[in-house]
Amino acid sequence: MKVLFIGGTGVISQAVSRLAVERGVELFLLNRGKRSAFVPKGATVIQGDIRDVQATKEALGNQRFDVIVDWIGFTPAQAQVDIELFQAKTDQYIYISSASVYQKPLTHPIVTESTPLSNPYWQYSRDKIASEALLMDAYRSTGFPVTIVRPSFTYGDTLIPAAMNSGAHPWSLVERMRQGKGIIVHGDGTSLWTMTHNTDFAKGFVGLMGNPQAIGHAFHITSDEVLTWDQIYQAIGKAAGVAPKLVHISTDFIARCVPEKSAGLLGDKAVSHIFDNSKIKRFVPEYQSTVPFAAGIRQTIAWFEAHPEQCLVDEAWNAQMDAIILAHEAGAAHFSSEMNG
Repeated sequence: MKVLFIGGTGVISQAVSRLAVERGVELFLLNRGKRSAFVPKGATVIQGDIRDVQATKEALGNQRFDVIVDWIGFTPAQAQVDIELFQAKTDQYIYISSASVYQKPLTHPIVTESTPLSNPYWQYSRDKIASEALLMDAYRSTGFPVTIVRPSFTYGDTLIPAAMNSGAHPWSLVERMRQGKGIIVHGDGTSLWTMTHNTDFAKGFVGLMGNPQAIGHAFHITSDEVLTWDQIYQAIGKAAGVAPKLVHISTDFIARCVPEKSAGLLGDKAVSHIFDNSKIKRFVPEYQSTVPFAAGIRQTIAWFEAHPEQCLVDEAWNAQMDAIILAHEAGAAHFSSEMNG
């Protein structure tokens, strides 16, 4: 297959790019060339910015691709541009949506691809829902060959996954654990979640590429392992060689303290999810997740320790975590004082 990835070097897509090349795909990556270390040997980089439509047209010329994947589309306006750019350039267009599009709160604990799409908390998710609707309408009206894929929390070597961590410097969480500082866990730590290693995701995704039966369908691709958030943080600590000091704080309290965190918590991670992966297994029979989180996070910690230049600490995030914990402790002390007269 001749395949074009828009992006292709992010946390999720880098693993898909590697596997695609290993399986003999002629892979082209259209991106700005800022993460060249994650371009697999054998892939061809077309330097460009998808947001510059005219430059993209010129960069791609008359080339046609069996599959085009947009890893960095977020809004309906961007999806509309893709429809116009790629309608005549591909046999299959794959849109990367998000499992956060699923109904919040859930009315049924098992999530399938037919679970309603609704997220009143997070604009990011609403934009993905609207993009999906636009693309599916194009499929129904003009035959635009779309397949939708909805990743959930997917990690790899370069990401230490947690509900509360620094986006800029994810090593901050590990360093905080090793210093014995409090690690905030939203709620009581017992809500259920799924962490998916990017190499597992890649197996399901590459199986959808070039699969004509997948056109017009949506899929999520996740691990079948279900963990509590306490277990997730404990596994990160164990991989880092420490027993983390977990501090349970209600999601509502965190959201009041740090409003910018509320959408991602209330609209995603605070809700228990158990994903039914039957559909991806029907369309890609060989798909099976084989990397348990305990093993995957050990690999991630090892990668960071082998790249000390990546082991940076976000001091502003650290101060924010300290402030939330202090506010919570002050509230608890006040409540205890009131109760005891």
